[in-house]
Amino acid sequence: MTTFTGPDICKMEAHGVVALLRKGELSPADLIDASEARLAQIEPDVNAVPVICADRARAAASALSGDTDHPGWLAGLPIGIKDLTAVEGVRSTNGTKSLAEFVPKVSDPIVTRLETRGGLIMGKTNTPEYGAGGNTFNEVHGATFNPWDTRLNAGGSSGGAAVSLATGSLWLSHGSDHGGSLRTPAAYCGIVGLRPSPGRCASGSVVGFIGEGVQGPMARSVTDCALFLDAMSGFEPRAPLSFPAPDTPFQDAVQRADPKLRIAFAPDLGGFAPVDADMARYLAKAMAAMVGAGATVEEACPDLPDLERTYHVIRGGMWAANFIKAPKSLTQHFKPTLAENLAFGLSLSAEDIAKAQLSRSLIYDNMRIFLERFDVLACPVVGNMPHLQSEEWVREVGGQSLTGYMDWLRFAFLPTVAGLPAISVPVDLSDKGLPVGLQLIGPPRGEAKLLAAARAVEMVMGGPLGPIDPVVGKS
Repeated sequence: MTTFTGPDICKMEAHGVVALLRKGELSPADLIDASEARLAQIEPDVNAVPVICADRARAAASALSGDTDHPGWLAGLPIGIKDLTAVEGVRSTNGTKSLAEFVPKVSDPIVTRLETRGGLIMGKTNTPEYGAGGNTFNEVHGATFNPWDTRLNAGGSSGGAAVSLATGSLWLSHGSDHGGSLRTPAAYCGIVGLRPSPGRCASGSVVGFIGEGVQGPMARSVTDCALFLDAMSGFEPRAPLSFPAPDTPFQDAVQRADPKLRIAFAPDLGGFAPVDADMARYLAKAMAAMVGAGATVEEACPDLPDLERTYHVIRGGMWAANFIKAPKSLTQHFKPTLAENLAFGLSLSAEDIAKAQLSRSLIYDNMRIFLERFDVLACPVVGNMPHLQSEEWVREVGGQSLTGYMDWLRFAFLPTVAGLPAISVPVDLSDKGLPVGLQLIGPPRGEAKLLAAARAVEMVMGGPLGPIDPVVGKS
C-alpha cells in the first residue's frame, strides 16, 4: 500500500492542473510553492532534482506569454529539465566533474520552446555522466534512488526525471534517450516515458545530423505524456532533422484509445535479449488481460539481423563525433564505461559503419512491413526488475552472464536502430510491490497510434499509478 503526504495539488495529473491554470483557478505561484515544498520533503531520500531554480520559475511566471491556444500550452506549469540540456543561467553539469560549475548563457532550443509554450523550469534532474548508462549517478551530484525502494536503481539516464514524477515533486519532466534512457527509468519508477521519432522534439547539438539520441516527454500518465509531446513538438531550424508538428494534437489520439488492439508480443525479441522468469510472468499476465479486454495478441517478432552490433556501432559513432574535438580537460574525468564508449567509437572502420547502415535499413524495412499487420510490437522495457543502486550494471539476466555494461538494456536497441517511437507504460506491481513496465513500439512517425495503444493498455491495467512517498530502506 503506497502513501502520499505531499501537497494535494502535487497528486493531480498535469493535464488537469493545466486545465485549472487555463481557467485561472490555479496560479503558477501556487504550483511553484507546492513543488518547492514537495522537493524539500523528499529530495534528501531520492536526490532526483539536485539543482532547483524556483526563483527563476517565479520570474518566468510573471512574464508568461505565448500562443495560449496552442495544444501544448502549459500555462505556467513547473517542469524539470534533464541535466544534459542547457538552461540559461542555471547550473548545467552533464554529470561530469569538468562542468561541475558550468552555467550556460543560452538555453537549448527545446528549453526555449517549452518556455514559449508556458512551461516554467523548476530544476535540473539528475543523470549519469553524459547520460551514459542505465543507473543514475555521477561524481558531481551523487546517486538518485528508486522511490519504491531507495536501495534500488531508479534506472537511467533520465533517472532524476522519472523519480521527480513518481514522488510528485513535478508534474512533467523532460528526458532524452539513446539506449533506453526515457524508457528504463519510466519502467523502474512506475511512470510513462516516450521515446519519439528522431526529429520530433528538436534540440541543439554539435552532431545535428546524428539523430539516434532523442529528446522526449516523461509523465505520470499517457494523457500527460501526450500533452507534453504536443508542447515539445515542432520544426526547429537549428536542428537539421526536425520536422513540423502534426495538424492533429497527440492529445486527441489518446481520447480515441480502444483496447481492441492488434498486438505482436515478443517476450525476448526472438531470442535477442534474456528475461528473468518473474518479468516474463508479469508481462504474460498483462498480455492475457489485454486479450480479456478484446485485444488480439500474437507472439511474433520480425527478423532483426545483426541488431546488437549495429546498435553498438551507431552508439560508438555518436560518442566519437561528440568528443573527437573535445579538449582533454573535458574528457579526462570520464568514468571507465564512458571512456570505453569513446575508445570503441574512435576505433570503428568505414566497413563497420557501412555494414551497420545496411543492417539498420533492413531492420527498419522488416519492422515497417511487420507493423502493417499489427498496431504495436510489445516487449519488455528491460529483462529484469531493478537491482541494487550500488550495482552499476546488471551482470546476469535470465540465467545468462552478461559482459558489457549495455547488455542488460538490449530491449532498448531496436527502436533506436530503426528510428521508431517507443513507450514504457506501467502494467502491474511485482510480487514485491515494485512497478512493472511494458514497452510498446510503434510504426514510423507513429506517435499518435502508439499513444492511443499505450492509453488503452493503461486503462485495462488500472493505471496510471499515482505519486508516492519514498519507501526508505524497504526490507
